[in-house]
Amino acid sequence: MLERIHLVIVREVARQGSLTAAAGALFLTQSALSHTVKKIEQQLGTPIWDREGRSLRLTQAGQYLLALAERLLPQFEQAEERMKQYAQGERGTLRIGMECHPCYQWLLKVVSPYLARWPDVDVDVKQRFQFGGIGALFGYDVDVLVTPDPLNRPGLRFEPVFDYEQVLVVADGHPLAKARYVKPEQLVGETLITYPVETDRLDIYNYFLRPAGVAPRRHKTIETTDIMLQMVASNRGVAALPRWLAEEYAERMPVVSVKLGKEGIAKQIFLGTRDGDASIDYLRSFVEFARGAEWRGGRFVPL
Repeated sequence: MLERIHLVIVREVARQGSLTAAAGALFLTQSALSHTVKKIEQQLGTPIWDREGRSLRLTQAGQYLLALAERLLPQFEQAEERMKQYAQGERGTLRIGMECHPCYQWLLKVVSPYLARWPDVDVDVKQRFQFGGIGALFGYDVDVLVTPDPLNRPGLRFEPVFDYEQVLVVADGHPLAKARYVKPEQLVGETLITYPVETDRLDIYNYFLRPAGVAPRRHKTIETTDIMLQMVASNRGVAALPRWLAEEYAERMPVVSVKLGKEGIAKQIFLGTRDGDASIDYLRSFVEFARGAEWRGGRFVPL
């Protein structure tokens, strides 16, 4: 019979790469873990690992169990954590996944009043996901996904929380700084600075450059908004960001926003949640706080 401990062992051996390392992580002796591994294979009637010297390689059956473990164990762990929090008089932890690099400033404006309203709820923010944002929602790694690119999947719901315009950010002395709008071919000679995201998920490529069949002279990635805009202000490249974020930085840095194309690029930010979590009051409250954060006077202001 398959037991939870079997999945725990399969996952830990895969993570650590060897029985010795896995035994240490599981607080077992290597001999005890070796005995347990053999017993698992005997109970299931099929090999789970192929031995290659001191290392183990998962068989097809083992790969199936690992996928099962990665999907089910986070749900067990979340349930146990939530029961522990209930027992201690706490409400729980809201885990927010971010697929929108420039949305942290917006999130801070939402989280501050939210924490004041829910003093017995903690907030955790995750950005790196083993199986992507949608996989993190399905796998219970996060409870809310902040994304500009929702995907319709059974069991998930996505709600728009605010609209924004994607703009080009340039130094105030850049030749494009005084333009009413920029054309795709005007970026052919530019260095485009973006967050480290695949180009097929970047709006400036999908809605602006690729439809025109052009590309920038160079594409450079930078993780932090501050450094990205320092580079732009130094005339070492241009960047595409939400207008609200660009205007916030323009108050303290010599950068300006220019419309991308005559019509501009209109986007929305969505919050994704699981259908089964609709009754969780503090989760629904977060969505309401997010929908009520209005952009006014160059700032996000909770309503």
